[in-house]
Amino acid sequence: MGVEAGAQAARARALAVLRIRSRALAVALLPAAVAVILLAGAVGDRLEGPVWDAARWVLTPFAVLVLLAAAGIALVVARARPAMSPTVPVTEEAAPDLYRMVRDLADRLDVPAPSAIALTPDCDSWLEDRTHPAHAPPPVEEHRDIAGAGKQAHRRHPVAPVLVIGSPFLWWMRVGELRAVLAPVIAGTGPSAHPDIAAARRFVRGLDAAVAVASEPRRNPVSRAVLAGVGWVARLLLRSCRVHAAELERGVAAAAAERAQAVDYGLRIVAQEQVGLAYAGWDRLLTRVALPAWRMGRWPSRLDAGVVAALTELSRRDRLAEGFASRLGERPACDLLEEPGTVDEAASLLAARLFHGGPAGPGPDWSPVDWSEYPDEVVDRKWRLDAARLHRVLDAMGVRPATGPTAPATVAPTLSRVLDHLTDTGPAWTAGTTGATGPAAGSTGLGPDTAGSTGLGPDVPDPAPPEAAGPGPGRRDPLDDEDLAGTTAPSATLAARLSAELAREEAAPSPAAPSPASSSPTPDPAALWDDRALPLFPLQPPRTARELLADHLTAMVCCAAMDTAGASPGLDWLDGPTLLIDGERTADLAPKVLTLIEDGDATPLRVWLAQLGIRPEKPVRLG
Repeated sequence: MGVEAGAQAARARALAVLRIRSRALAVALLPAAVAVILLAGAVGDRLEGPVWDAARWVLTPFAVLVLLAAAGIALVVARARPAMSPTVPVTEEAAPDLYRMVRDLADRLDVPAPSAIALTPDCDSWLEDRTHPAHAPPPVEEHRDIAGAGKQAHRRHPVAPVLVIGSPFLWWMRVGELRAVLAPVIAGTGPSAHPDIAAARRFVRGLDAAVAVASEPRRNPVSRAVLAGVGWVARLLLRSCRVHAAELERGVAAAAAERAQAVDYGLRIVAQEQVGLAYAGWDRLLTRVALPAWRMGRWPSRLDAGVVAALTELSRRDRLAEGFASRLGERPACDLLEEPGTVDEAASLLAARLFHGGPAGPGPDWSPVDWSEYPDEVVDRKWRLDAARLHRVLDAMGVRPATGPTAPATVAPTLSRVLDHLTDTGPAWTAGTTGATGPAAGSTGLGPDTAGSTGLGPDVPDPAPPEAAGPGPGRRDPLDDEDLAGTTAPSATLAARLSAELAREEAAPSPAAPSPASSSPTPDPAALWDDRALPLFPLQPPRTARELLADHLTAMVCCAAMDTAGASPGLDWLDGPTLLIDGERTADLAPKVLTLIEDGDATPLRVWLAQLGIRPEKPVRLG
């Protein structure tokens, strides 16, 4: 370890953590030491008498119990599997140039080179210690929280931590920028190799893993009682180490940053700007583009390549980003990989698993989609499925087809039917009772009137009780919902029904909707991280009823535009699904949809439809 001030501070904090460990060991050994003294006094005929005999009879069993408890806690701390980040491993054969660059950086920084490289679907990079024996893939029968219990642990030689790199960095950054960004991260292997710092980190990670084991709910009563005591002791020690452990990591980071100043310092300032830009583009790509596909059982297989397209589009739109596109002429960091497409696909699948909870591998109901197929396979299908759901709800509510001289003679779904319903201000809504276009009395709004049954079967709970379905005697008014405040009565009721219908679809087992339950019920024995609580990082909270209504109404308008005006679905890298008319993106639809929902005024939307030649009275094709 070097002479950096941060490294010295980190070692001082590591010694403080180790002193806490030593004190805990001393407390555990204290009763045994007293018992030994008492027994030795009895052997030497020095501590005799009824008082000393009673003390020996009390302290000796107590010391044995304390030693057994301490040994059990130490075993759990040593055997418990520390938390490990889910990553995509990159072997040296798959990226020889990347390994060569990392080793060259380590040589220049005079620190140990990382033992391996892995990618994470996030905009961050760090070092991760994976030297614990539990991080080796266990046999099938040993996929448990305490790995290798009952077996002799194999001693391993100390190895350097693993370098984890954010996969978006490899595609967006140039080679020089990636080198500058990774320099302070790789410099952290120097302080990490110090025995005191490594021992302190192992102790803290072991305590954290022991707390996780103690929190496992699937235990019998005896195990729960025993592990509750283990968890209490581990939490107590963690609280004692918290400040020292935090300062230790700060010291290591400061030492790494100080050592890395001599390597590409000027370029690192520019590269840090790219880190923030990559994070913004990655977030928009996941929430606006990838999430709609994931919800439909499709996962984009080139997410990292999509980041480049999204940030290039941002550079074109934003004057502040005007110099960024010129960087694309330099060598991208993904050229350091032998097969960038394969790595991108693996990272994209892991991103879908972490952020959405999809299955671990592709299948008939969880298939990849290429960016060129996204408009037809995702956007068009999404809009038509939403439009079909909207008309199913209107059918359940008893809403009549559109009327008028231009209405079709058939009962085919039309946009006019939706517009007429949302602009209806008749007495059925103003009086708060059901009418010709209102919900039928006693119906949940989820299908034909079935006297309060949702038709989900006895094992599926009713997601929307009758009193929450819409206006009517004995029902809660949807306008009382804070989210639906400021909307018209028809909009609030339709939004509540759509929310209930979507909840029913999500509650019913469906192979078309990937979820953690649709994957294998038995955890993968070769998995090195706990994949039993997915998604680990949900991207967005559930959509509100108002947002659902806006999405479904927008989908209906887009379906009408595609079927009557020759429009086409498109992909906007920053905003997701978009409607293209004559090849141009339409960006002024959302305000008109909100005006219809909040004010019940369809005039701005009808004018917009007329200007673009969209005929709302014509039937549309549903999904």
